[in-house]
Amino acid sequence: MLDIRVIRENPEEVKARLKPRSGDAWMLVDEVLKCDEARRNAETEKQALQSERNTTSKQIGALKKKGEDTSAIEARVREIGERIKGLDAQVEETSEKLTSLLMSIPNMPHAECPVGADETANPEIKVWGEKPAIENPKDHVEISAKLGMISFEDATRITGSGFVVYRGVGARLERALINFLLDVQSGEHGYQEVGVPFIVKRECMEGTGQLPKFEDDMYGTESQQMFLAPTAEVPVTNLYRDTLLQESDLPIKMCAYTPCFRREAGSAGRVNRGMIRIHQFDKVELVQILKPEDSFRELEVLRSHAEAILQKLGLHYRVIELCTGDLGFSSAKTYDIEVWAPGQGQYLEVSSCSCFTDYQARRMKLRYKDADGKNQFCHTLNGSGTALPRLYVALLETYQQPDGSVRIPEALIPYFGADSIQPVNA
Repeated sequence: MLDIRVIRENPEEVKARLKPRSGDAWMLVDEVLKCDEARRNAETEKQALQSERNTTSKQIGALKKKGEDTSAIEARVREIGERIKGLDAQVEETSEKLTSLLMSIPNMPHAECPVGADETANPEIKVWGEKPAIENPKDHVEISAKLGMISFEDATRITGSGFVVYRGVGARLERALINFLLDVQSGEHGYQEVGVPFIVKRECMEGTGQLPKFEDDMYGTESQQMFLAPTAEVPVTNLYRDTLLQESDLPIKMCAYTPCFRREAGSAGRVNRGMIRIHQFDKVELVQILKPEDSFRELEVLRSHAEAILQKLGLHYRVIELCTGDLGFSSAKTYDIEVWAPGQGQYLEVSSCSCFTDYQARRMKLRYKDADGKNQFCHTLNGSGTALPRLYVALLETYQQPDGSVRIPEALIPYFGADSIQPVNA
């Protein structure tokens, strides 16, 4: 969440930074200030009354020793006590409301973030490789069906629509990709691999910003106190919630594989056909925790780590920077990496790399002690390294062969165990 002190001291600047975002969260700033003032006034009055009660109580003792009547003073002490109880309730109520308001305000975009209303204003900042020349390319649904790799029907029968079952070489390719991604990020880029639970507490979802805004998109238990992880960002970043690190501990770099669960299904049609948008998908996530002065520089490095996957697999892609109106709720700056899928005739997002400044760290009370011994909030980064379904789609559609087979990129052959996938009846 945003620093309440920044809002108090520079409310108009905060509003100006928030206005280019989609929505009207900037309008909550005045409500935050009003609530904060009410809370602080109640706290001030409470402290004054506590001081008066302490002084008066001492007077009662002295007067009693002299045998004087203290009934009026004792009545005042009781009156003060009742008022303090009322102020306690007022402080608690306004504190809860203030927290709720702050949790509803998104992060402020980076000062140099492109300004725009929606994704149509996202500038393309990099293109790597060239679109493969494939005559009448098939899409991954047709390719995988002929190769006996994927069954949407089986998934619908056991779970419902929006899920997928991998079979035979299809399951082997998924496993090969997961191992390849983890090995590259941990072995070449210095991330510590971690294995985390796939179910997380509500406060963890709040810590990384998925709740309360996106609760309807999440799979939660009946009590809504536990959730299936929508991304490994949630459990991995929250490994350090309520933690005070030493400056020497930073930076922390972690990667993890998890399945991800989201209710969002998108609209029907070719753009979401097959594996393009499903409720459960595999992903390898990259998370960094670091000092504030390093965060935006390291975002560029983290992005290069995600790009390296596509380069090693020889897949054409582009990088776009999200404008203010398309920026994620918790992010101050985001790059999307989109891979070309010939059978779709479009780019598909496979990675989103973001700097959250201290927004997540404040929500999860993640701090470090700096060289001067002062406690500071960390900055957090995360990026997909990468998401599997669309990578899988791009790989099948890019390396499809005229005879119906699919060539395996050289970097993946040691993990898959063969240089191609042949038709079932071959």
